Amino acid sequence: MILTELKSYLVENKRVPLIDMAHHFDVAPDAVKGMLEHWIRKGKVRRLEGSNCDKGCCQADQTHLEIYEWVGDKSPTTNNI
Repeated sequence: MILTELKSYLVENKRVPLIDMAHHFDVAPDAVKGMLEHWIRKGKVRRLEGSNCDKGCCQADQTHLEIYEWVGDKSPTTNNI
């Protein structure tokens, strides 16, 4: 997976849970997070708050609750790496 592939995937899908990106690219969620940090620093991606569980009641895997959204330019072919 390279930065432009991740960008294209986010532009196409708008908002994507971390686990979906990990499955799509067949990599660990932490690897995707590392790539996302590049785009977050550039102001192109933002992390959205997922479902919050009160008092630790939530049994869900945090990677299912971590959602990212592309907020930069909409063209996947622009080379702003």
